[in-house]
Amino acid sequence: MKKILVTGSAGFIGSHLSARLLQEGYTVAGIDNLNDYYDVGLKKDRLELLLQNRVKSYEADISDTGSVMEIFESEKPDIVINLAAQAGVRYSLENPHAYITSNINGFTNILEACRHQKVEQLIYASSSSVYGANTSKPFSTSDNIDHPLSLYAATKKANELMAHTYSHLYRLPTTGLRFFTVYGPWGRPDMALFKFTKAILEDRPIDVYNNGDMLRDFTYVDDIVESIHRLVKLTPKPDPEWSGDNPNPSSSNAPYRIYNIGNNAPVRLMAFIEAIENRLGKKGEKNFMPLQPGDVPETYADVEDLFRTTGFRPSTDIQDGVNHFIDWYLGYYSTEPVAESRVI
Repeated sequence: MKKILVTGSAGFIGSHLSARLLQEGYTVAGIDNLNDYYDVGLKKDRLELLLQNRVKSYEADISDTGSVMEIFESEKPDIVINLAAQAGVRYSLENPHAYITSNINGFTNILEACRHQKVEQLIYASSSSVYGANTSKPFSTSDNIDHPLSLYAATKKANELMAHTYSHLYRLPTTGLRFFTVYGPWGRPDMALFKFTKAILEDRPIDVYNNGDMLRDFTYVDDIVESIHRLVKLTPKPDPEWSGDNPNPSSSNAPYRIYNIGNNAPVRLMAFIEAIENRLGKKGEKNFMPLQPGDVPETYADVEDLFRTTGFRPSTDIQDGVNHFIDWYLGYYSTEPVAESRVI
């Protein structure tokens, strides 16, 4: 089987994906800098499970050019999946330089290493945030995305442009994935599901932005992983129907593709909170607040391209997905015994 290098392997999606790739028989190596953007202990626990499952792991920062080149030279991966990035819209308002360092400089290192090692395909994480000020729904990969609302979103759009350049110049096959509000077991503490669950259990109020008038296309992590697993086997090729007279942003005459990965079913924020309350068996106190800078009120993914290519579309029910997360949370933090709560 092929060797796959996953960056951000101790992260939420990266740990789930690495475990799945191992199950499918791939050789997997991982890179993660274990930074303190959120609880390092959670990252180490994810990583520990992967190490037990034979993932060779490197503690390194993708913005360190020398380290990246050395790892690629040593591992000689067939496929690279870049999930390492500085995440978070609101954090980008406070620490903009962190996003340039990781998402721009780091991604440049990944592209260069892929080029020199002649990898078969680079799959990389983009974000639904690139749709920015767009209001036409559902968001389509054929839409113009020239109006991002945060630096985080701008860096993700930049990643797509950079990837296309390398696909064009060096025929490096690249696949960009616009993730829509991923959630599930082992999720990030800075995300709403984790924060709301923790606060409700501790009898603290939860901050509900835009006075609750928000919709999110919540996407369960297993659906993200299934999509990536299928795309690993589908190296992009030049689109014979692509035309510079009417260019489709999601494809190219280079080996380049962009896909949305979302549930294609937006959920109202208040319904999402209700799903959490249903599983916990208690109501949360709401602190209603205005829309925050950089946020968008609604996300909604058109996933027809993904379905046509892979035969798969995300479809996990929000209550089922929330239940799985809370089962994990209660077990991991020993609030309530849950079987196999530490299994990715």
